[in-house]
Amino acid sequence: MSDFFHNFFHQFVYDPTQPMIFSSGLFLWLFFGFAFVYMKLRRRPVARLLFVTLFSYFFYYKSSGHYFYLLALVTVSDYLLAKMIARCRGDKGEGEEMEQGQRRKAKLFVALSLIIDLGLLFYFKYTNFFAGMWSAMVGNNFQPWDIFLPVGISFFTFQSLSYTIDVYRGKLKPLDSLLDYAFYVSFFPQLVAGPIVRATDFIPQIRQPLRITKEMFSRGLYFIIIGLLKKAVISDYISLNFVDRIFDDPSLYTGIENLLGLYGYAIQIYCDFSGYSDMAIGIALLLGFRFPMNFNAPYKAESISDFWRRWHISLSSWIRDYVYISLGGNRCKKWRQYFNQWFTMTLCGLWHGAALNYVIWGMTHGFATAFHKYWRSEHCHHDKHYRSRGWKRVGAALLTFHFVLLTWILFRNTSYDNIMAQFHQLFTQLHPELFFQVIAGYPVVFAFIGIGMLSHFLPDSWQEALIRMISKCGIVVCALMLTAVIYLIIQVKSSDIQPFIYFQF
Repeated sequence: MSDFFHNFFHQFVYDPTQPMIFSSGLFLWLFFGFAFVYMKLRRRPVARLLFVTLFSYFFYYKSSGHYFYLLALVTVSDYLLAKMIARCRGDKGEGEEMEQGQRRKAKLFVALSLIIDLGLLFYFKYTNFFAGMWSAMVGNNFQPWDIFLPVGISFFTFQSLSYTIDVYRGKLKPLDSLLDYAFYVSFFPQLVAGPIVRATDFIPQIRQPLRITKEMFSRGLYFIIIGLLKKAVISDYISLNFVDRIFDDPSLYTGIENLLGLYGYAIQIYCDFSGYSDMAIGIALLLGFRFPMNFNAPYKAESISDFWRRWHISLSSWIRDYVYISLGGNRCKKWRQYFNQWFTMTLCGLWHGAALNYVIWGMTHGFATAFHKYWRSEHCHHDKHYRSRGWKRVGAALLTFHFVLLTWILFRNTSYDNIMAQFHQLFTQLHPELFFQVIAGYPVVFAFIGIGMLSHFLPDSWQEALIRMISKCGIVVCALMLTAVIYLIIQVKSSDIQPFIYFQF
């Protein structure tokens, strides 16, 4: 009996080897209990907000240990700074000028918010990276410091920053309640891996009466099911059984195996991250909140600019609104616009990881987006709303997809030797005659890759039809569908939980 209680209570203690994620059995069981209490508190808004906030902090503790104090620090500091910024603004709305003295004070408070949020992000994520670069330049032997990277710090710092900046710009009035703001920053569905939900989108929903319509329930259940299938079935299976083997040592495999591994990784990272976003959106819907979509069939993109309008939309739009536009955006001279675009994409690469390969990946995408902007406007004389048609569009989409595919090599490989080995195998040791032999050797892997690719290209009308079908089913049928998905996950999953790829960012 004592062993039973020990094992039971151990489930509630942080274990760095078993972080709590949406596809884990512990979370699924906890969520059922959480949902029961949540609905019991539906007519008591303050108690409900407090309960969800406490559960969100527990969720973060199970993901990152005692580093939940960083979440509290960012929350309290930005809440107080936003109040001070608002006092400087007075009653002035968006676009209205403050007095010079008040504007100087407001800028000081915004700068302090930036220093706290980005300072924490820099210390935990980039200290070893930049210290190592400096040591290499001066010829010192650098030993990395033991600095733990808290899960989701890149997400909740950016999310909180959007609040203080929007208050400064007059787009948002500061919240009167610290509990409301803590609820917004810590809301567990999107806490550790996004999407980055803007305060302007989320805060108006906080104090609304809890109302979960049949459409919200069926849509939420659909996104949870599809997210679980993407992550725990497709992404994890092709990763463990094929993709990881290729990327661990590309030189051991022919060019065609490396190419197929690249196709597999393209599906793996899409299913992994969009699967998390789908589950976050679905869980939020079941709790009565709406998140904006974070992915929109990115491999359908017909240009690299279009790709970033479809991939990780919450991050790309955040960087556009708070970095690119702050640098001058399209209000500058042409050469400066291209530089701003390159620079923001380089920062996007650095946001993804404290390693040179991420910076080079971001720079490559920056050059590509700047070149596309130049080619579209100066040579083709098209505006940004232009869309090609027919075979021209198919060709543009194939070209864009394979550019993104090749740059995934830079993203996935942290080793320079592996990057060069993979390019070498692709361009000098292709051996296409082995294509069918490789496919035959991994039939289930390539079946999942095919399913992942096919689902990506299905029209939106099919998704809406499935949601309508779910809405017509009773609660018993919905429960059976979810049970069937969980059973499928148990059959194909590995013994260890596979963390989401974007946990490391």
